[in-house]
Amino acid sequence: MSIIDNMKEHFLHIDIPLSARQALSGLEPQPQHEPDGDVVCWLLDTRNMWPGTNIYSASGAAACMSLVSLEEQNTIGTKMFIADAKMSLASALLKRLFVSTALEIPWKEVQLARKGNEKHGKPCAVDDMGRPIAGIDFNVSHQNGLVSLIGWNGRKQQLYSPTGHIMGILSPLRGTNEIMVGVDIVCVNERQSASNTIDIDGFDGWVDVYESIFSDEERWSMKYDVDYVTLLDGTVLTSAEVGRHDRCLARHTNLSVTTAAGRNLSFSSELLIDAKLRRFYTYFCYKEAYIKLTGEALLAPWLRQLEFHNVRSPKPGVVARCSSHGVWGEEVDDVEVKLEGRIVTDVKMKIQSYEEDFMIATAIQGEIQNISVPHFRKLDLERDILPFSVDQHHTASKSAPDVITPWERRYF
Repeated sequence: MSIIDNMKEHFLHIDIPLSARQALSGLEPQPQHEPDGDVVCWLLDTRNMWPGTNIYSASGAAACMSLVSLEEQNTIGTKMFIADAKMSLASALLKRLFVSTALEIPWKEVQLARKGNEKHGKPCAVDDMGRPIAGIDFNVSHQNGLVSLIGWNGRKQQLYSPTGHIMGILSPLRGTNEIMVGVDIVCVNERQSASNTIDIDGFDGWVDVYESIFSDEERWSMKYDVDYVTLLDGTVLTSAEVGRHDRCLARHTNLSVTTAAGRNLSFSSELLIDAKLRRFYTYFCYKEAYIKLTGEALLAPWLRQLEFHNVRSPKPGVVARCSSHGVWGEEVDDVEVKLEGRIVTDVKMKIQSYEEDFMIATAIQGEIQNISVPHFRKLDLERDILPFSVDQHHTASKSAPDVITPWERRYF
């Protein structure tokens, strides 16, 4: 194949997940090799960080703002509410922490940009010329004070310029052997609009608002399937015990059931709708995490063709003040992903609850047979992040054969 043919094949490559291309084209997956790398999952809680009403005057925030780029500072400063500004600042710090540690470069040398679309593209690390650096991938998500990051470090042998800086690749388009990661976090009780819509149009009306995102089968399952219902006294009803009350779509209705143990119980349908809402957000979290693999988010044209089966919402954890056993809840990792009706085999997904109201979903795609996604690690700003912002001399030395251009390496 000529150089020109190689270039055409590369630049005409559609930047969607590999399994998506396989499902849409009918191609079988190619043999895959064991990867060399690891995954990190971090969580940073900003709810008690940088107290104040303005990010510029909040205690301790100014020092952290100085650790990110001027462009990021300007973006953070445009946030109307300090809660949003804090999450934006925390997100910037986590991305820099990951790139600094993964590439083993000083904090001040970290440069970030976006792949593809300058506004909506997926964040990535770039070199001095703005070219994406290969071998690592990361994604962030934030909601209601929590910021999460998943990062893949392939421990790739990088190319270095004569000045000792990492050289990026010519094009950000994905190759078939690269690994991508995505993460999404949701808060199931944050949006009051859900309750307002359900009271007016029923739960089915609420679900149908998202008709452009979810398939008919997914929306049917959201409306009429129930994982469990937790009553006010802590009793957990199974889907079998709920029975045909799973067809209830309205709040403020009295329901009565008989449990497997023979107890007769009555409860408000509001608890049933809460359980269905939790299931809805489980679907939403899965879908967002998957489509953020490439950075397309809800702009992806194949949203409705991407379906999740065997979905069940993880049981919630507890807030820290109520238990000494931690705040994490159940972890679920047996969801089935389909695209155009065909099972996606090269992706791993899981979802875990945090406290009572949060859920975090992760997705990793590529050569993943021997890759495990770890539990989320809660980071502390003072202990885990700020020490890495101190510049250290980068002493890596590369031999002359490694100093070649990305163009030469890709096409020759």
